[in-house]
Amino acid sequence: MSYIRLAERAFLVTLFLAMVVLFFGNVVAREIGGTFASKFAWIEEAVRFMNVFLVFIALGLALEKGRHVGIDTLRNRLPAGIRNVLLKIIDGTGFFFSIYLAWLGTGLVKFVLMTGQRSPTLDIPIGWVYSAPVIGFGLLALRFALSFFGVIDRFNTHETPTEAGH
Repeated sequence: MSYIRLAERAFLVTLFLAMVVLFFGNVVAREIGGTFASKFAWIEEAVRFMNVFLVFIALGLALEKGRHVGIDTLRNRLPAGIRNVLLKIIDGTGFFFSIYLAWLGTGLVKFVLMTGQRSPTLDIPIGWVYSAPVIGFGLLALRFALSFFGVIDRFNTHETPTEAGH
Protein backbone atom coordinates (compact mmCIF):
# COMPACT_ATOMS: atom_id res chain seq x y z
CA MET A 1 0.00 0.00 0.00
CA SER A 2 2.87 2.36 0.71
CA TYR A 3 4.01 2.09 -2.92
CA ILE A 4 0.56 3.05 -4.20
CA ARG A 5 0.41 5.95 -1.75
CA LEU A 6 3.88 7.14 -2.80
CA ALA A 7 2.99 6.86 -6.50
CA GLU A 8 -0.24 8.82 -5.94
CA ARG A 9 1.54 11.57 -4.05
CA ALA A 10 4.36 11.82 -6.59
CA PHE A 11 1.86 11.92 -9.45
CA LEU A 12 -0.26 14.59 -7.77
CA VAL A 13 2.67 16.81 -6.84
CA THR A 14 4.18 16.50 -10.32
CA LEU A 15 0.83 17.20 -11.95
CA PHE A 16 0.17 20.22 -9.74
CA LEU A 17 3.62 21.70 -10.37
CA ALA A 18 3.21 21.15 -14.12
CA MET A 19 -0.14 22.94 -13.96
CA VAL A 20 1.43 25.91 -12.15
CA VAL A 21 4.33 26.16 -14.61
CA LEU A 22 2.05 25.85 -17.65
CA PHE A 23 -0.47 28.37 -16.38
CA PHE A 24 2.27 30.82 -15.42
CA GLY A 25 3.78 30.44 -18.88
CA ASN A 26 0.37 31.06 -20.41
CA VAL A 27 -0.04 34.29 -18.43
CA VAL A 28 3.42 35.46 -19.48
CA ALA A 29 2.67 34.60 -23.13
CA ARG A 30 -0.54 36.63 -22.99
CA GLU A 31 1.29 39.60 -21.52
CA ILE A 32 3.86 39.46 -24.31
CA GLY A 33 0.88 39.32 -26.64
CA GLY A 34 0.61 39.30 -30.37
CA THR A 35 0.55 36.16 -32.46
CA PHE A 36 3.04 34.63 -30.04
CA ALA A 37 0.26 34.10 -27.46
CA SER A 38 -1.93 32.17 -29.90
CA LYS A 39 0.71 29.43 -30.09
CA PHE A 40 -0.05 28.59 -26.46
CA ALA A 41 -3.83 28.19 -26.77
CA TRP A 42 -3.46 24.51 -25.88
CA ILE A 43 -2.28 25.33 -22.33
CA GLU A 44 -5.72 26.20 -20.95
CA GLU A 45 -7.16 22.93 -22.17
CA ALA A 46 -4.19 20.95 -20.89
CA VAL A 47 -4.44 22.54 -17.43
CA ARG A 48 -8.19 21.90 -17.34
CA PHE A 49 -7.66 18.20 -18.15
CA MET A 50 -4.83 17.98 -15.63
CA ASN A 51 -7.12 19.46 -12.99
CA VAL A 52 -9.68 16.73 -13.64
CA PHE A 53 -7.03 14.08 -13.01
CA LEU A 54 -5.75 15.94 -9.95
CA VAL A 55 -9.18 15.93 -8.32
CA PHE A 56 -10.08 12.31 -9.05
CA ILE A 57 -6.70 10.77 -8.26
CA ALA A 58 -6.69 12.55 -4.89
CA LEU A 59 -9.98 10.91 -3.81
CA GLY A 60 -8.35 7.85 -2.25
CA LEU A 61 -5.67 9.79 -0.39
CA ALA A 62 -8.26 12.21 0.98
CA LEU A 63 -10.42 9.35 2.24
CA GLU A 64 -7.48 7.58 3.85
CA LYS A 65 -6.51 10.76 5.72
CA GLY A 66 -10.08 11.35 6.90
CA ARG A 67 -10.41 14.51 4.80
CA HIS A 68 -13.75 13.71 3.17
CA VAL A 69 -16.79 15.54 4.46
CA GLY A 70 -18.64 13.59 7.11
CA ILE A 71 -21.00 14.17 9.98
CA ASP A 72 -19.28 12.62 12.96
CA THR A 73 -21.09 14.21 15.88
CA LEU A 74 -23.61 11.39 16.27
CA ARG A 75 -21.16 8.71 15.14
CA ASN A 76 -18.64 9.61 17.82
CA ARG A 77 -21.27 9.51 20.58
CA LEU A 78 -22.45 5.99 19.76
CA PRO A 79 -21.37 3.04 21.93
CA ALA A 80 -18.28 1.28 20.54
CA GLY A 81 -20.16 -1.82 19.32
CA ILE A 82 -22.80 0.11 17.40
CA ARG A 83 -20.22 2.57 16.10
CA ASN A 84 -18.07 -0.27 14.70
CA VAL A 85 -21.05 -1.79 12.91
CA LEU A 86 -21.98 1.62 11.49
CA LEU A 87 -18.41 2.20 10.27
CA LYS A 88 -18.42 -1.18 8.49
CA ILE A 89 -21.74 -0.28 6.83
CA ILE A 90 -20.32 3.08 5.73
CA ASP A 91 -17.17 1.44 4.31
CA GLY A 92 -19.12 -1.32 2.58
CA THR A 93 -21.57 1.11 1.04
CA GLY A 94 -18.74 3.39 -0.04
CA PHE A 95 -16.89 0.46 -1.60
CA PHE A 96 -19.84 -0.75 -3.66
CA PHE A 97 -20.81 2.78 -4.71
CA SER A 98 -17.23 3.52 -5.80
CA ILE A 99 -17.02 0.25 -7.76
CA TYR A 100 -20.35 1.07 -9.42
CA LEU A 101 -19.15 4.55 -10.41
CA ALA A 102 -15.87 3.13 -11.76
CA TRP A 103 -17.88 0.58 -13.77
CA LEU A 104 -20.16 3.30 -15.17
CA GLY A 105 -17.10 5.39 -15.96
CA THR A 106 -15.50 2.50 -17.85
CA GLY A 107 -18.58 2.27 -20.06
CA LEU A 108 -18.43 6.00 -20.65
CA VAL A 109 -14.73 5.84 -21.58
CA LYS A 110 -15.45 3.07 -24.10
CA PHE A 111 -18.41 4.96 -25.55
CA VAL A 112 -16.57 8.26 -25.94
CA LEU A 113 -13.53 6.55 -27.43
CA MET A 114 -15.80 4.86 -30.00
CA THR A 115 -17.23 8.23 -31.04
CA GLY A 116 -13.75 9.38 -32.03
CA GLN A 117 -14.22 12.74 -30.31
CA ARG A 118 -10.95 14.64 -29.92
CA SER A 119 -10.03 17.68 -27.86
CA PRO A 120 -9.96 20.91 -29.89
CA THR A 121 -6.46 22.20 -29.17
CA LEU A 122 -4.54 19.14 -27.92
CA ASP A 123 -6.06 16.77 -30.49
CA ILE A 124 -6.10 13.85 -28.07
CA PRO A 125 -9.00 11.38 -27.75
CA ILE A 126 -11.43 12.88 -25.25
CA GLY A 127 -12.24 9.41 -23.93
CA TRP A 128 -8.92 9.33 -22.10
CA VAL A 129 -9.98 12.32 -20.01
CA TYR A 130 -12.97 10.28 -18.87
CA SER A 131 -10.57 7.68 -17.47
CA ALA A 132 -9.79 10.00 -14.52
CA PRO A 133 -13.01 9.12 -12.63
CA VAL A 134 -12.47 5.42 -13.35
CA ILE A 135 -9.00 5.51 -11.81
CA GLY A 136 -10.07 7.81 -8.98
CA PHE A 137 -13.09 5.76 -7.95
CA GLY A 138 -11.02 2.59 -8.24
CA LEU A 139 -8.50 4.03 -5.77
CA LEU A 140 -11.37 5.20 -3.57
CA ALA A 141 -12.87 1.69 -3.58
CA LEU A 142 -9.48 0.29 -2.57
CA ARG A 143 -9.36 2.64 0.44
CA PHE A 144 -12.92 1.75 1.47
CA ALA A 145 -12.02 -1.96 1.29
CA LEU A 146 -8.83 -1.44 3.30
CA SER A 147 -10.79 0.47 5.92
CA PHE A 148 -13.50 -2.22 5.99
CA PHE A 149 -10.92 -4.93 6.70
CA GLY A 150 -9.05 -2.81 9.26
CA VAL A 151 -5.85 -2.33 7.26
CA ILE A 152 -6.20 1.46 7.55
CA ASP A 153 -8.04 3.48 10.17
CA ARG A 154 -9.57 6.31 8.18
CA PHE A 155 -11.89 7.33 11.03
CA ASN A 156 -9.04 8.16 13.39
CA THR A 157 -8.27 11.67 12.15
CA HIS A 158 -5.87 12.61 14.93
CA GLU A 159 -2.59 13.75 13.40
CA THR A 160 0.67 12.26 14.54
CA PRO A 161 3.43 14.72 15.50
CA THR A 162 5.17 14.03 12.15
CA GLU A 163 2.01 14.89 10.16
CA ALA A 164 1.36 18.02 12.20
CA GLY A 165 4.86 19.30 11.47
CA HIS A 166 6.17 19.06 15.07
